[in-house]
Amino acid sequence: MEENLLHPSLSGLDDFALAFGTSLVLLLIFKWLYPLITPHREWQLVREKKNIAAAIALTGSIVGFSVALSGAATYSASYYDFLIWGAIALIAQILAYLIVWLVIPGLSTRIVNQETSAGILAGGTAVAVGLLNAACMSY
Repeated sequence: MEENLLHPSLSGLDDFALAFGTSLVLLLIFKWLYPLITPHREWQLVREKKNIAAAIALTGSIVGFSVALSGAATYSASYYDFLIWGAIALIAQILAYLIVWLVIPGLSTRIVNQETSAGILAGGTAVAVGLLNAACMSY
């Protein structure tokens, strides 16, 4: 009898695995692509220089993208819909960085110089954009 109860609980496991696996791939793509558009090299700054401002900015961008990606997974009607909205989330996060970079003079230099406030502003903006992005996918 327990087998009958367990089977319905796992009936969506293949869909979960596909969505979760795709989410991880999209996250890896984002983690590779995002630093390419920034003038500073986040991974190097974090690993070699222990730069807290860069770590905060990078973590905020990853969290922001993940929040937006979770909205895509939640509200998509199909797997292909999820892929499209995941790509839109990625583009929105990159555009958010570019806007912050344009609005805040010397943002990259300030992050390189370990100015924590610049990292917080960049990371916080990325999280805010991710939240808005996810919410806007819900209509």
